[in-house]
Amino acid sequence: MTSPPPDPTPVALELERLHRSVEVGFARLDGQLALLVQRSDQTDGRLVDLDARVDELERARWPLPSVAAVVALAALLLSLWQTIAH
Repeated sequence: MTSPPPDPTPVALELERLHRSVEVGFARLDGQLALLVQRSDQTDGRLVDLDARVDELERARWPLPSVAAVVALAALLLSLWQTIAH
């Protein structure tokens, strides 16, 4: 005689429990990844804004060395003129 097969119900219940645990874990990971993607997008936006601000500052700054060179040249010419005049 053969023995009756074991009852599959406890195995099926355990598999269902494991399946549920995996689904919950994946849902948590999906939420965390979505949060990281959102933060990354916000950081990208802030970097673009910062880059635009730096470009604007660089464009506004370029005349300063030119003005300094013109003032230095004017001072040199004035001192030469004073030296030649006396």
